[in-house]
Amino acid sequence: MTEIADIQKLFAGIFPGLMGIRITVLEPDRVVAEMEVRQDLCTAGGILHGGASMAFADTLGAVGTLVNLSGGKRTTTTDSSTKFIAGARLGSTVTGTCVALHRGRTTMVWQTSITNAQGKLCSVVTQTQLVLDPAP
Repeated sequence: MTEIADIQKLFAGIFPGLMGIRITVLEPDRVVAEMEVRQDLCTAGGILHGGASMAFADTLGAVGTLVNLSGGKRTTTTDSSTKFIAGARLGSTVTGTCVALHRGRTTMVWQTSITNAQGKLCSVVTQTQLVLDPAP
């Protein structure tokens, strides 16, 4: 699955689709996406919720791994670490840029930088994806 349209179709009706994640770049070592900061993704103060940031980044790392899988293999996140730096306001758009730090046979490690509409770094998420055999 290496086409943006295929990924967006996969998102339809599941959590990334509900969040409104839009993939803009899809490469084996880099995934870029945008997400509108909507009311339902915010804290009471009108700032993007930390959990929404983490879910956004987790999705991008999973997509990056998916692009690199072959032979019906699957993936799941085994570890994730988030550093929050700045906020993103309601009504703005955040951009996530996810790059491969390691693409191995059994694990892949991805780092996502999320920036706000002003280009300021909001968070950095590093995650490990386990590569699984096809489901029986």
